[in-house]
Order: sequence, then structure tokens, then C-alpha cells
Amino acid sequence: MSLSSIIIRRLPVAGLIVATLGLAACSQEKAEVKEIIRPVKVVEIAKANDTRELSYSGSVHARTEMNLGFRINGKITERLVDIGDRVKPGDVLARIDPADYELSVSSAKSALDAAERGVETAGLARRRTEQLFTRNVSSKSQLEQATLSYDQAVATRDSARSSLDQAKNQVLYTDLKADRNGIVTSVAADVGQVVGSGSPVVTVAVDGEKEVLIAVPEMDIAQFKPGKDVKAGFWSDDALTLDGKVREVAGSADQQSRTFAVRVSLPNDPRVLLGMTATIEASVSNSRQSVAIPLSALAQKDGQKIVWTVDRNGDTVHARPVKVAEFAPDGVRVTDGLKPGDVVVAAGTQFMTENLKVKLSGDAAQQSASAENDGDTTSSLR
Repeated sequence: MSLSSIIIRRLPVAGLIVATLGLAACSQEKAEVKEIIRPVKVVEIAKANDTRELSYSGSVHARTEMNLGFRINGKITERLVDIGDRVKPGDVLARIDPADYELSVSSAKSALDAAERGVETAGLARRRTEQLFTRNVSSKSQLEQATLSYDQAVATRDSARSSLDQAKNQVLYTDLKADRNGIVTSVAADVGQVVGSGSPVVTVAVDGEKEVLIAVPEMDIAQFKPGKDVKAGFWSDDALTLDGKVREVAGSADQQSRTFAVRVSLPNDPRVLLGMTATIEASVSNSRQSVAIPLSALAQKDGQKIVWTVDRNGDTVHARPVKVAEFAPDGVRVTDGLKPGDVVVAAGTQFMTENLKVKLSGDAAQQSASAENDGDTTSSLR
């Protein structure tokens, strides 16, 4: 056998060996790819809070504000107070023209004088008739007629006296007076304006108890009941905090804002001034629990929102459907699909596949996380 034939016979064997080595190398490379462990940052869901904090801002008002107006019609001739003036009972706030009402008093006096003269005349006629009747000169019917005329004259006099008293009262009503201590907060009419009876002219905030008026949306109004204890803070002084109590809750929502007016009573404190901005904070039960996760932790698979959870035992990731309540500044609020103790991939979800092995990054910053109900939520970032 020639040397050339030996070489030709051995070439297939050599090729087979090379091919075998190539396949082995590919298998080893694939094995190495499967064993890749990807480092990830995660958040750990902590135990849900039992309570949450609600916070609403409002302004300070006097518990009692009086819209004062004249009890009669007329033209305003004087306004004696300005906004911010303090008043006390008996102080005159404004006046209207009393000329017509003074004329009414004069007319009522004249009517009363005439009625009194009528009573005197009817009395004399009745006495004369009685004397004649006792002498059998006049009949009984004449006596009855004289008595009836006298009674009518007395009734006319009493009516005229009441009319005079009413006219005098109307003259007094031309002065608009304060009846309680307070401060003028607004003026609705000025000199020269003709106002009707009962029309607001001056508003006075009565001294004493103050309250904060807040607007609460319908989703939280059930948490505010009369008598509930709350905390009141004030923008003008961070150190000023008072204990308040819910005094009144509106029975229906505002037509435009769809919020309910809630009034919170405050203790008497000279540092609290009318018009101040206050923040009312209330602790309520956590009935609708949710957890906030970073937006980067949310993914989508087959048209469904998911997160990738890490199996602590096998260090593998698995897709889990979740129910998103809302998107918030601190992340995404999830109400269903996660429970305390779950570990969720916080970043790199686009690289995750089912059962992919991962390694928790140990050099990440630590951050706490808790499930809550529409309040602040945190998560542990690793």
C-alpha cells in the first residue's frame, strides 16, 4: 500500500475527530450560556400598615359669622366701620335715611291723639245713656249701642298706639348695630346704596371658638365623623399644632367639586388668626391596602401587567400578574398580586425570562418598604 493511499484513508478519521471536538466545544459553550447568573436589584414587600394618614388643607374661620342687615328698607347715609375693625354690642355699623320713618311716627302720634279723643267722646255718650236708662228715659238698645261705640273707640285707640310703637321701632332700625363682640370681615353695601330689609350689609366674625373648613373627597368622607379627633398644623408656624375635633360634616357633596365640607373645631388660641391656612391630619384604618413599587418593576406579558418575583430557594425569577390601582409620584400602586415578604425585581425587567437564575446585588442602597392604603409606601431595595 502506497503512502498516498494511507494518507487518503486517514483523512476521514482526522476530519471526524475535528468535528467531534467542534461539537464538544459548542456543547460546552451552550452549557456555559445556560449557567449565566444575572445580578438584579430587587424590592421586598413589607408588612402592611394598620393605619394610614389623611391630610387636607383649609382655612380658619370663626364658628359664628353674622351677616348683618337692616330690618327695614332704605338708602344708606353712613357706614361707620371698615374691614378689620373690632366691634362690641351696641356699636353702630351703618345708618339709613330716617326721614320717612320719622314722618310715620308723627302720623302715628296724630292718629293716636284722634283715637284717644274718640274714646273720651264715646265714654261720655255711654255714661249719659246709662243715666237716661236708669231713669227709664232711654231704651236698652240705645244703651247697648252706646257701649258698643265705646268699645270700638277703645280698640281704635289701642291699634293707633301699636302703630305708633311700630313706627318708633322702625326709626330705631335705621341704625344697624352689633349685638356681639367680633371683627368686621366684609362689607357688602356702601353709602348711597338702597338696600332691602334683610340684605347683608356687614359681616362680623364673632369672637370665640374658631374652626377649619376643609373639602374631603367622597372616597374618604366615610372616615370623617362628628367627634373624630384630628391634628391641626398651621403654615405660618410649623411649631404650632393643636388638637381639633370634627364638628360638622356636610350631608351632600358640592355640585362642582364633588367634595364634602367638613368643619373642624379648634381650641381657643390667640396665635390662631382668621384666614390662616391650616392642615388637618387624621389617622384612619387601612381598609384598602396597596403597595407602591418602582415604575421600573412593572412589566407586561401577553397584554397583562406583571412583575418578576424572585424565588428565594432557587434564586430564579417568575412572572406574576398584578392589579394596578394608580400611578403615583412614588411609583405604581398595586392592590392585588403581591404579599408581604415577596421579592420583586426592581430594574432590568426587559431581560427577565421565566426561571432565569439571578443574583441579588449586595451593594445596592437600602430602602424600607411597606404596603398601605393610598399612603406613603416604601420598599427594600437591594
